[in-house]
Amino acid sequence: MADPTGRDAVAAVWRIESARITGALARWTGDFALAEDLAQEALAEALVTWPRDGVPRHPAGWLLTVGRRRAIDAFRRRRALDERYAALAHQLGEGGAATGGDPAGGHATGGDVLWDPDRVDDDVLALMFVSCHPVLSREAGVALTLRVVGGLTSDEIARAFLVPTATVQARITRAKKTLQASGVPFAVPPAEERRERLGPVLNVLYLIFTEGSSASAGGAVLRLDLASEAQRLARVLSRLIPGEPEVNGLLALLELTAARFPARVGPDGDPVLLERQDRRRWDRSAIRRGRAALSRAARSGRGLGFYGLQAAIAECHAVAPSVEATDWDRIVLLYEALGSLAPSPVVDLNRAVALSMARGPTEALAVVDGLVAEGSLAHSRLLPAVRGELLTRLGRLAEARGELERAAALCGNERERAVLERKLADLDEGAG
Repeated sequence: MADPTGRDAVAAVWRIESARITGALARWTGDFALAEDLAQEALAEALVTWPRDGVPRHPAGWLLTVGRRRAIDAFRRRRALDERYAALAHQLGEGGAATGGDPAGGHATGGDVLWDPDRVDDDVLALMFVSCHPVLSREAGVALTLRVVGGLTSDEIARAFLVPTATVQARITRAKKTLQASGVPFAVPPAEERRERLGPVLNVLYLIFTEGSSASAGGAVLRLDLASEAQRLARVLSRLIPGEPEVNGLLALLELTAARFPARVGPDGDPVLLERQDRRRWDRSAIRRGRAALSRAARSGRGLGFYGLQAAIAECHAVAPSVEATDWDRIVLLYEALGSLAPSPVVDLNRAVALSMARGPTEALAVVDGLVAEGSLAHSRLLPAVRGELLTRLGRLAEARGELERAAALCGNERERAVLERKLADLDEGAG
């Protein structure tokens, strides 16, 4: 009888080791697209073999050995029995080359069929840089990163982003073809290029977390699978590049934001606004981790960057005992610094919210009206939602109603839309 725990073991090992396995195969074959296919073939073979025969003593080594065997088969099919084939076949005995098992006569320690321990970190880091390469579209980079670095299946990625599985598979296929056509090497960029190339990597992790922490569509406020995966990958990256302040800044931002997750959703699944959250439910361990990462970013001497400044804003919220006791003046200054570093209408809108808390709604409304005049965020619910709140506080209820109705119409998330509709109902009760 098949062992039902075998499939669970495959899933667990894959989530932990998939990046290392794919990275090692990419380094050995010199072909990123082939390596990802080989890793998937090894996974498929494990899903058949482990439930039937039991979990091998060294499961990650088993997967990598199968991947290497499939690579040999691929090179044979290509009539490429050259030095690459000899190198891949080296130390794989007759039994190992035929079955994917341990080398003949070996003791299955995993040392000679797994990976070079001195290269593991480089392999995973190179995998991140390749998956987030600038030649790829944003959607392709996100899908490829979740697949090859995060170990998520196409079905899992599709469910997370509410798109068909075929769409995700097509994005991954196009991404691999684009990388191959562009001749992108599987390697960690040289030191002089690393900081520039790091930007797209951080941006992909930021996008994944943002979708997880504020779902753009569907019936859930949070998508914890996406947010947690982004946090995990940010932690991996901070370990691989410990001295880079923006890596620590991003990690701090993710930890400090995720710390509020336990209080952000009520028992009915509806979002709980900041002023109504039970701060006793905030994750204090995550706050400590986030503040430690922010401290590391600040110690670099280069000043806080795009992610570090956002983390500093999140820290202001995390340490405040209440909304009223929050240091809103400092938050305004941090948003001004962020706007100087990376001008954006979203940053200006957030600065307006902080201004309304620090100095009242009148000054904030002037900033928001400026964004309206510029035509900024015309298709986003955020601008009319904030303007509606400010108008409500100023007693201009008829105008507020129009803005909140517009925000509800633009909102793709069912739970967020319900909050806006309740605000509209409250306006009607107040007017009555």
